[in-house]
Amino acid sequence: MTELVLTALRLGFLILLWVLVLSIVGALRRDLVVGKRANTGAPSVREAHKASAPEPAQPARQPFRSLQVVEGPLNGTTVELAASPILLGRAQEATLVLEDDYASGRHARLFPQGSRWFIEDLGSTNGTYLGDTQLTRAQPVEAGQKIRIGKTVMELRP
Repeated sequence: MTELVLTALRLGFLILLWVLVLSIVGALRRDLVVGKRANTGAPSVREAHKASAPEPAQPARQPFRSLQVVEGPLNGTTVELAASPILLGRAQEATLVLEDDYASGRHARLFPQGSRWFIEDLGSTNGTYLGDTQLTRAQPVEAGQKIRIGKTVMELRP
């Protein structure tokens, strides 16, 4: 092979290598932007379109006054709600100590924000459910929705 052909092959290989590196960096950037959008809760196009449609008037919310266990080992237990968050789990420092093998030490947190209460899973092993849906982020709790942690089911009461 001549020196010119060998140099051209080396240059082609170098260009191919750079194209590969730049495509990997581009894919990583796209993944990070998608992940960032999912974490910040930026609405998708469909959600943004839904949000622009007028919503029917909703009745005024009654403030919740207590959290009551309706199923499980602590059935009938009631915790009065205040302005501070409620920690749910098996740990002794939890506001409501759950006697449930499927609950983590620091399982979930129930906290007020404005006039609404939100439930958030704290990275538990078995998950926290609001209705039939497993939580992936903090969700508002509406009247009549059941919060399930293992065998324990709770409900906010006015």
